[in-house]
Amino acid sequence: MEYIILIGSVLLIHFFALMSPGPDFVLAVKNSLTYSRRTGMYTAIGFGLGIAVHILYSVAGVALIVSQSIVLFNTIKILGAIYLIYIGYKSVTAKASQADVTASKNKEDISPVQAIRTGFLTNVLNPKATLFFLSLFTLVIAPDTPTWALATMSILMVVATTAWFSLVAVFFTQVSVQRQYQKYETIFNRVFGAALIALGLKVATAEK
Repeated sequence: MEYIILIGSVLLIHFFALMSPGPDFVLAVKNSLTYSRRTGMYTAIGFGLGIAVHILYSVAGVALIVSQSIVLFNTIKILGAIYLIYIGYKSVTAKASQADVTASKNKEDISPVQAIRTGFLTNVLNPKATLFFLSLFTLVIAPDTPTWALATMSILMVVATTAWFSLVAVFFTQVSVQRQYQKYETIFNRVFGAALIALGLKVATAEK
């Protein structure tokens, strides 16, 4: 019973973290609106894989090493910032597709691999995520937590991440939402791009 409560507590904390605005949410909305529901869902899978990496190195103790090493932390921070600024720039400079939202097969899209890669890199290069999982695995989850409990909460966090951002993709690819997006596509692209660039700059100037 003790570990069931722990698993529930960890999932609740993780869910609140998922709902907070950040690079993942901005990218999920951008990819869903700009491309397709399928791309949004593959992006969600990329986020889930990123979470799996954070969990693996937190369990292995690498997160503690990163948090205590200025060089490693700053390397991850700068790489993450550059990546966010890059995809933000691509969004700002993107041209309107002029595609009919009711004819998605004619709409320019990216491959599943590209979608997963953008989601994965955005998540795994976020230094705030590193610190979040470090605190989770040091302050909430005890070192003597049984393997089965660790495995259960890890799998559920990955599944919850993928499911949440898949729901985001489903919502933002409703025809009514897509039609509104199409009317102001250039403006939305610039807003999303500016948000990603701003988040990149915030990451770059983040302190441990």
